[in-house]
Amino acid sequence: MAAKALSFDVGDYVVYPKHGVGRVIELQKQEIAGMQLELYVLRFEKEKMTLRVPTNKAESVGMRKLSSDKTLKEALDTLKGKPKVKRTMWSRRAQEYEAKINSGDLVSIAEVVRDLFRAEDQPEQSYSERQIFEAAASRLARELGAMEETDERGALDKIHDILRKAAAIHNKDKVPA
Repeated sequence: MAAKALSFDVGDYVVYPKHGVGRVIELQKQEIAGMQLELYVLRFEKEKMTLRVPTNKAESVGMRKLSSDKTLKEALDTLKGKPKVKRTMWSRRAQEYEAKINSGDLVSIAEVVRDLFRAEDQPEQSYSERQIFEAAASRLARELGAMEETDERGALDKIHDILRKAAAIHNKDKVPA
């Protein structure tokens, strides 16, 4: 078999696409159905969840190290962009947003956060829009927090600050003179 392309150590922060940022707390060997398996034991503090991922499946499930500084900068720059408003049905947009969040791709998650953000002076969001926005913002904040060694709250404040400044720039175009 090919050498393992991905290797994580105990204590490493990792991103599991469907669950976000977790930490490798242990490497385990278990016998399951007569086969010896090596497992990464991941802990997701926010969800109070432990996940075991076979080391040989880590890459195929999309598990990865935290994003590079370049990717983080690209994601934060994405937040500054003009929100893209699609005119498709909400159910279809919601599916697209969920797929982007679960992709684990930081820039795609930032797009969802940017597109669903509402400034104070904008119309209220629906409940489901708010849920998806909060899920995406939380996912982005956890990776940002892990990379900048801060907590999720501090990272969320930074994200909201960037979004508010961007909204002020993009929304001033709409004010009649």
